[in-house]
Formats: sequence, structure tokens, C-alpha cells
Amino acid sequence: MVDPRTINLSDPKWLPGEKPVVKNVRAAASSDNAVVTHTMLKVMRDGGNAVDAAIAGCMVQAAIEPFMTNHTGTVTFLFYHAKEDKYYQLDSTGTFPADLPPHMPVPQGMGPYAGIPPRSVIPGFMPGLKAIHERFATLEWEVLCEEAVWWAEKGHHVSHFEHEVNLFGEDFITFFPEGRAFYMPEGRFPRVGERFGSSEMAQTMKKVAEEGPNYMITGEWADAFISKANELGWMITREHMIENPPRWMEPIRFFVGDYEIVSLAPPQQQGVFIALVLGILDKVGIREVKPYSAEHIFYMGHALKMAQTMCGYCHDPHILHVKESSFLDQGFHASLASLIRGMKPQVNLTSHTAFTTGFGGSTPFIDSMTGGKIPTPRQNSHHDQPSGSCELSIVDAEGNWVQMMNTLQSGGIPGQVVKGIPMVGSHAIPNVQASSMQYYQAKGARMRSVIGNTMVLKNGKPILQLGSPGNVHVTVPQVLCNILFFGMEPYEAIRAPRMLALQDGGTIVIEDRIPEDVQHELLALGIRMKVSGIWDYHMGSFQICYRDQETDELCTIADPRRCGVADGLR
Repeated sequence: MVDPRTINLSDPKWLPGEKPVVKNVRAAASSDNAVVTHTMLKVMRDGGNAVDAAIAGCMVQAAIEPFMTNHTGTVTFLFYHAKEDKYYQLDSTGTFPADLPPHMPVPQGMGPYAGIPPRSVIPGFMPGLKAIHERFATLEWEVLCEEAVWWAEKGHHVSHFEHEVNLFGEDFITFFPEGRAFYMPEGRFPRVGERFGSSEMAQTMKKVAEEGPNYMITGEWADAFISKANELGWMITREHMIENPPRWMEPIRFFVGDYEIVSLAPPQQQGVFIALVLGILDKVGIREVKPYSAEHIFYMGHALKMAQTMCGYCHDPHILHVKESSFLDQGFHASLASLIRGMKPQVNLTSHTAFTTGFGGSTPFIDSMTGGKIPTPRQNSHHDQPSGSCELSIVDAEGNWVQMMNTLQSGGIPGQVVKGIPMVGSHAIPNVQASSMQYYQAKGARMRSVIGNTMVLKNGKPILQLGSPGNVHVTVPQVLCNILFFGMEPYEAIRAPRMLALQDGGTIVIEDRIPEDVQHELLALGIRMKVSGIWDYHMGSFQICYRDQETDELCTIADPRRCGVADGLR
């Protein structure tokens, strides 16, 4: 491992690109940042377990990646406790006070993060880490905060990727003077290679280390947060900060052939979504289909779309009557698969697709503008979901497995910064069943969201765990399909092109690596392909740990689409 404090994140070697498969380690860690990965490995090297490593990783990640996560956002946690041989799930999203109207201080149109104005929420990050630490950690809280304090104080080197993401969110994150002061300390974003830190954040992290997570839940920081909220017209109180604590629950479990899937249970929709997509694909006979053929893309696009629709019926079981068994029923999967097979045309639909999808127009239009060649239009993939989040994957030498996410999503007051802690708020909306992020404003309610923490078991034991930010709901089942149905190795599975669900209008967005002959076959099936980037970071960044099925070696990998780093202790 590398001493994390020596890492210069602006070094080109940490940029997106092909990544190695790390094999035969006794402990493993994968994250989207070299500092975070090596911080987690350092914690395990010094005697901590996977949970200790995860807490330290979350704390330092929010200090050096404020463009992806922060100390007020959401934490979810999927954990295999080796000694107990038991699986745990924690849900600690931000929450909406039941007795206050929605608060949206940043108007619509201020950049991609305000396409739909985000809403203020009570932070979930610190309550979640507090609950995890109290139950499963072995090291003192203050020890796990040391790296976050150091990095906030010293600053990190700004990478090209960070600079690019800051520009992407500029209108939103600089809407308030507090945001401009934090992100643009000299009147501009820090340039690539410059150090960026925050003395205010460092002071807050020192207080968090000394006083514990309650400093940001009921202590001095919480008081400053409440004061800023009240100043902006959101009349929260101290009682609101603690009225809806993190929720421990049983994760959802179901079989796919010889493998068992363990994933996040409702109100999170990922487990249900995976069950629906893989169940449908199994029933259409996807194992007999060539990977990334027109037939594969046709079935996957429809299955993803169908699952998105069905997940509109998945909600917080504390608020509505939600039966997980309904989503897991194989007869239901067979019926949905039958509907999708019925959408496969009996005639060649190339002319129909060319005239009515994508650019539209007629043959003379296409001939005159493109020389007779039907163009493949481009569409950005990030319209579907903000992609700022961080996934962690950790396995320790004792056999404990942690797959978790920390994210800027659903935390705090949109666009504001309190005592050096930036915030984004929540993009969850009420009363829109088709939305992937929805909430009910009721006491004790937790929002439905799309977070990918998932494990694959063989004979009841974990053999692989994975998760990703960036269009999570559609990307996790695609990678699992590649592994479980097509027999790909994990790195091959995450490297393969990824797509969004079939859109109304007959188009599908996929990374620009599909051969032209397959595109023409899709036209015949009634689907016009649109492309995003060749390697589209909005399609996610998988962090995976797994056991090699032939050698039983512990291995770990990171996705090539972002700055991920995987490594281990030998």
C-alpha cells in the first residue's frame, strides 16, 4: 500500500482509464479515490476491521471530494459479519420534517443539479456513521477522524476530473456567497494541481473528532445549521435533527440460479430492481443470447424500462403496505417477460424507426444532410440522475465484507455551506410514482432512492460485492447480468458498454462502443440507438471485491470510468 498522505491526486496516473485486477490479497479495498483506498488499507493494516476502514474512508472522502460527497449527505451500509455469519443493512438517507413545507432555496435552472430544484433535508451522514460505529467498529472514533482532519487542513491536489465536475455544477454550487467562498477561495475554482482545502472544514473536523458525531447532530455545528436554515425560511428545530434516526433492517435476499443476491431492501429500490431485471432476463432466455447483440440490447432495454415502472410500487414499508415477495415472484417475472417478447417485431421496422425516432424527418432529409447514412444521435446520460456519489468496497482479513455508499445526495440545505461543510440537498420528489427518488412527508418516513450496495453469495457466503454511483438503478443489474448469465470475469463485466432503459419514443442511450451492424439490427427491431461518451462517468464507477471462483483468492477492482483505485494488503 501507499502512504495516503503522499498522494498527489493531480498526477495523471490517478485519472480515469484502464485499471489492474488486484489478486491474492488478505484484505481489500476499492473506492473512487486513491487517498480513500489507501486510507482504508492503512486502517486495516493498523488493526482496524472493515467497518473501521469504511468509517475512516467516508470521513476523508467527504473532506477531499466535496464535488461528489459531503459530511451531511446520505450513508447506506450493507455488511456481512463473519463471526455472526449474518447480513445487516443500515439506511441513513437525509429526511424530511413531517410538519414543515418543502424548502427549495435554489431556483430551477441553476445548472444540472437544479433541473428540479433540490429540497432541504435533515442530514443523514453523521447519524449513519454514528450508528455504524456504535455497533460494529473496534477503533476509537477520534482515530478514525485523523485523516479527514489532516486532509481538510492541508488540502488535496485538484485533479482534472474534480475541475471538470466543478465546472459541471458551477451555477448551483456558487449560487450563494457561502458556496463561492468555499469553492472559489480566490474568486475562481482552484486549477488542476493546486492544493484545495478549507480551514473552516478542518476546524469542524477537529470538533467532530473530539466531541464525536453528535457535534453535527445536536452540538455546535447543528445549532449553526439550524440558524442558517431559519434565516433562509426553513424553520427547523433541534427536535427535527433527531426525530428520524437511521434505520437498521434486514436486507432483501433472493436466488438467481445457483447464486443468492443480498441487496438493499425497501424503501431502497435496488434489491427489488435487480430481482425484476434479472428475473425477466432469465425468463426471456438471456443466457442463449450473444452479449451486446441487438437482441441482448433489446431485451435489456425493455427489462430496465419495465423494472423502472414496477419500482414505482416500491415504497417505505413503514408507510405503505409493501410486499417484497410480489417483486420476487417468478411467475410475475415470466408474465413480464412474455409482454417483452411480444414487443419483438415480426417484420423489419427499419424504415419505421428511421422515420419516427431519433432525428425524425424523411429519406430526402437524411440523404441531403448525411449523404444517405443514418446518423447515430448523441444524448447525455446524466439527465436521468445526478451522479455525485462515492461507493466503498472493503473486505478485511477476518472475512468481514462491507459495501456502502456515502453521497452528497439528500443532505442539508441546497447550495449552502455551514462551518466549512458544503451541502446539496435532496432531489427526491413527492407524488411522482415514476421517479427513482420519491418521499412521503410523514413522521418516521424514509425516501425511496437508488443506491447499489449488493452482494452475491454461493452456499450462503459472499463471493462478490459491488456498487456504483451514476445511474445506479440500471447499471448494477447490467453488470450482474454480465457475470451471472454471460459468465464474464468481474473486470470484463464492468468494462463492457452500459446503457439506460429504453425511452419512450423508441430510443436507447448506450456508450459509444456498439458496432454499426448491431445498430442496424436494432433499427430493424424498432429501436434507435443514441450514444453517450465512449467511457461515460455518468454511467457509474463500480467498486468491487470478490473471491476468484477457481483459486478462492481475494481480489478487488475499480471501474475505468472514474478515478477509482483498488488495492490490498498482502
